[in-house]
Amino acid sequence: MFNQTEKDERNYLEEVKYKLQSAIDRIDKNVQEYAKEVQAQKDYLWEHKTGMDHVEKVAVHQSVRQSALTGEAAVEKKKRLRKLMQSPWFGRFDFKEEGAQKPLPVYVGVHAYYDEGEKDNLVYDWRAPVSSMFYDFELGPANYEAPNGEVEGEITLKRQFRIRFGEMEYMLESSLNIHDEVLQRELGKASDDKMKHIVATIQRDQNAIIRNEDSRVLIIQGVAGSGKTSIALHRIAFLLYRFRETISSKDILILSPNKVFADYISNVLPELGEERIPEIGMEELAHQLLDKKVRFQTFFEQVSLLLEKEDEAFRNRIRFKATFEFVNKLNEYLTYIENNYFEPEMLMVQRNPIPDSYISDKFKSLHRVPLFSRFNEIVSHIERDLLFYNQYEISGKERNELRKKVKNMFRITNLRELYKDFYQWLGLPEMFKYARASIFEYPDVFPLVYMKLKLEGFKSFSHVKHLLVDEMQDYTPVQYAVLSRLFPCKKTILGDANQSVNPFSSSDSDAIAKVFPGADCMLLNKSYRSTSEIARFAQRIRPDSDLEVVERHGEAPSVECFKTRRAQTDRIKAVIDKFEQSDYHSLGIVCKTQKQAARIYKSLEDSYDRILLLTAETGAFGQGVVVTSSHMAKGLEFDQVIIADADADNYKDEVDRGLLYIACTRAMHHLNLMYVKEKSPLLLD
Repeated sequence: MFNQTEKDERNYLEEVKYKLQSAIDRIDKNVQEYAKEVQAQKDYLWEHKTGMDHVEKVAVHQSVRQSALTGEAAVEKKKRLRKLMQSPWFGRFDFKEEGAQKPLPVYVGVHAYYDEGEKDNLVYDWRAPVSSMFYDFELGPANYEAPNGEVEGEITLKRQFRIRFGEMEYMLESSLNIHDEVLQRELGKASDDKMKHIVATIQRDQNAIIRNEDSRVLIIQGVAGSGKTSIALHRIAFLLYRFRETISSKDILILSPNKVFADYISNVLPELGEERIPEIGMEELAHQLLDKKVRFQTFFEQVSLLLEKEDEAFRNRIRFKATFEFVNKLNEYLTYIENNYFEPEMLMVQRNPIPDSYISDKFKSLHRVPLFSRFNEIVSHIERDLLFYNQYEISGKERNELRKKVKNMFRITNLRELYKDFYQWLGLPEMFKYARASIFEYPDVFPLVYMKLKLEGFKSFSHVKHLLVDEMQDYTPVQYAVLSRLFPCKKTILGDANQSVNPFSSSDSDAIAKVFPGADCMLLNKSYRSTSEIARFAQRIRPDSDLEVVERHGEAPSVECFKTRRAQTDRIKAVIDKFEQSDYHSLGIVCKTQKQAARIYKSLEDSYDRILLLTAETGAFGQGVVVTSSHMAKGLEFDQVIIADADADNYKDEVDRGLLYIACTRAMHHLNLMYVKEKSPLLLD
C-alpha cells in the first residue's frame, strides 16, 4: 500500500514540500525572465518608435501585454503553491475503481497540484468530482460523477490530517466516520476575526448543498450555528470552479445585511483561491434604484425604533406591508390606474388635429411598455404619422410640448404622490406615514421601488449570473418581488426563520418559495457553533424541533443577579479581565438595543484598549472585546458572550425572545447572562 504508516506519510509530506518549493523557485526564475523580456520590449519600442509602422507597434504592444499577463498568472500560481506549502492536503482516501487492479491514493487539499515532472496529480482540489467521495462515503462501495459519467468502485482507506505551517500535527485513520474527531478538534478552537474556510470538515448534507448545480433558486433554512453562510460561500467557490469557463467572481453578487458582516465573511473566498465577490446592501440597492432622490429610514433605524418605543400603529404598518396580499394590492392598483388615470384629449400640431381616440388607441396598444414610458412612445407615433400622412415634420420645440401635454393627460405622474394615492385607493390612508420630514419609513421603501420598476421599467442586473442573499428572514415579499425582477439569474437564498430581529415582517423558506416557483428548499439542522450546554440553554428560550445539537461539551451558561447596574458593570469587567488572560480571541457583549450597547461601551471604554462598539457605520469586525446589539451580532460568533441586562423589564415579550435567542447562539464556548434585580421570564429555570 502507498504510504502505509504515519512515518511514511510524514516522509511523503517532505517530498511534496520539496517539489512545491522547486516549483516556486522555477516560477521566481520565470517571472524574472518575463520582467526582463517586458523591459527589453519596452526599450525596443522606445528606441525604434519613430521608424516603426503602425502594424509593428501594435505587434510589440501585444507582445508586452501578453508577457505581462503571463507574469501575472505565474505570480497567482506562486501564491497558491505557497499556500500549499503551509498545508498541502487535509485528507486522503484510496479508491479502487471497478475493474482496476489496485487502488489510487487521492490526496485532497484546498488547491490542486499537478507535478509536471511526473505528469501526475499529487493533490486534488476539494471541488474536483473525485474529491466528492471524501465527503460522501466511508470505507466500502463509493461512486462519483465524472465528466464522462458515473464511476463506481470501493474506498479501501481513509485518513484525515492536520498540517499547519508545513508540519503534520496529527493523522487520523478509521473505518468509521472520521470527520467526527477532526470536527470536535476544529469546533473546540478559539474564534478568528474572520470566517474561515471549512473544507476539511464539510459534512455530507452540507456537501450536497455545496455541489448542487441544478437548482435555479436554492433556499437554505439553517438553524443557528449550522454554518449556512459558510456553506453558501463554499457553494459559490464550487460553482466558480465547476463553471470557470462561463462565470467569474465579478459575475456574482452578495446581498449583505451590513458592512460588519460583509467584512467578517470577506476572507473565505480568497482563502479558497477565488477573488472577492462584489457585495451590496439592500439600502444601497434601493438608493440606486431610486436615483438617490428619496430619503428613507434604514432597517437598522426601524429595528431600533421598534425596540425602544411601544408604537402599535407603527407595528401595524410594518405587518400590513409584509404580506403577499400587500403585493397583490400593489399590482391591482397599478392595473387600476392604467385603466382609469389616463384621460386623452385632442391635440393640435399647427393645423393638424390629433384626435383623443387616436391617443387612447396608441396608449392601449403599448400595453407591454412600462406605463410612464408610453408617453414618449405616443409622441413618437404622432411624429411618424404626421410625417407619413400629412407630410408635416414637427420641430424640437413642438415635440417637447407634445410630450408635456401627453404626460399631463395622466392624473398623477409624480411617484411619491402616486404611492400616497395608493393608500387612498385602498381606503387606508393611515397606513402611510412619513418617519419625519419627508423621510419614508423603511417598510415603504421597497413598495416604492416596486412601483417605480413597474411604471418606468428598469435595466436588470443582467451581468449578475448568481445572486447570494443572506439573512433571508429579514426581507419581505415585496423585497423578494423586486429581487425577482432585477435578478433573473440563479440564486442562493439562506437564513433562519428563528433569527428575525423584526418578527412583524419576517419571512420563512415556504413564504420565499412562493415568490420563486420551482425553488428547491434544503434544511441544515445540525448546530456546530455552540457547546451542547449553550445550545440546549438557547433551546429553552426558543425551541426548534428541527435543531440537532452536535455533542461538544463545556461549562453550563451562568445566570447572575445583581442589585445595581454598577455591580453588573464590575462583574462584566471581571469577566473581561479573565478573558484577557485566556487563550480565547473574542468576547462579545451582546445587548438588546443599540442604546444599551452604547451605554455599556461607555462604561468600559476607559478601562480597556481592545474594545469595539459595533454600529451601522462600523466597517470591520475585529478580535478582542466587542460590544454590540443582537441585531448587529447576527451572523457573527464569539468565543465568549456576555448578555447584559437580561432582566424582566428588558426581555419580556415575543420580540425580545427572538433577540435573546440570537444573543445566546452567538457564543461558541462560554455564555454569561447578567441581570439587575428581576430575571427575565424568558429565562426558564
